[in-house]
Amino acid sequence: MRRTRVTWASAAAAAVTVTAVLAGPAQSASTSAGGDPAALSKLATTLGARSAGTYLDASGRMTVTVTDASAARAVTAAGGVAKLVTRSSAELASASATLDRTVSTPGTSWGVDPKTNQVLVTADSTVTGAQLTALQAAVAKLGGAARLERTAGKLTRYISGGQAIYAGGGGRCSLGFNVRNSAGTYYFLTAGHCTNISPNWYSNSSQTSLLGTRTGSSFPGNDYGIDRYAAGVSHPGNVYLYGSGTQDITSAATPAVGQTVRRSGSTTGVRSGTVTQLNATVNYAEGRVSGLIRTTVCAEPGDSGGSLFSGTTAHGLTSGGSGNCRTGGVTYFQPVTEALGAYGVSVY
Repeated sequence: MRRTRVTWASAAAAAVTVTAVLAGPAQSASTSAGGDPAALSKLATTLGARSAGTYLDASGRMTVTVTDASAARAVTAAGGVAKLVTRSSAELASASATLDRTVSTPGTSWGVDPKTNQVLVTADSTVTGAQLTALQAAVAKLGGAARLERTAGKLTRYISGGQAIYAGGGGRCSLGFNVRNSAGTYYFLTAGHCTNISPNWYSNSSQTSLLGTRTGSSFPGNDYGIDRYAAGVSHPGNVYLYGSGTQDITSAATPAVGQTVRRSGSTTGVRSGTVTQLNATVNYAEGRVSGLIRTTVCAEPGDSGGSLFSGTTAHGLTSGGSGNCRTGGVTYFQPVTEALGAYGVSVY
């Protein structure tokens, strides 16, 4: 999978200013027409098994999938669009759980597609022969609750290329978001497969300017890590926009399926796309990562660990994907809210 990165910019003197790499302004779910998206998402949760998920339609209105007429009336009364479906969230969760138990083939991923009321299972180009046959059989056993699609390229993580933060001993990734705890200590977040590489990270390839030191790392299972800033390093709460100034980041939230999001990386610059799944599961060669955001945003080697956002809201850290920015592809992001909660920090 590819990963997004955050760039660093050296000050005229010894201090280094680090900004998260983000793209320009993007449409946020909170500005869409119709009822309040957050309230409708909460309503869908309240409906429990009577709803199979939510997504933004082409006009930007929140659509809530429901299994009965009374639930549909509740959604309509709240200003949302109700879509009657045949499978509940419990049925789709059961299908996903079955895949969790029976499939661990590298190059595969799955997650609920609320637009089709199915679990979408994806296999990259490396899944062939007996592995593909077994995967097809596993999906077939789930009936209409799941469907299989192929994706070009290899599903993998990327840790090289472009402007980067440099790991002690070799390797480079991108910084995601600058954060701080309640005591006022400053850190930066990036991908866990990056922080696993080294305890020390530098702002230059010769590794003479210490940027920060690892204080936490989680990969596989999750894909987030945190480093404490070294003394003398500036850490504004914004992101670099590659020639278009900076974007202030003031909050963090999970995006909606169908929402337009952007990311920026030192390899491929500013790119945009759409969220297609939440809580996606990916099987990397190094192990499984769950709870990811699946998008149509492209990325390439060197974009690892960087930022996914819309407007002033942080959404995720690039975990990996397949394809490229010439022909398109799929990219997965670690939800930033999970990392914030795990380390007791916040964006600012």
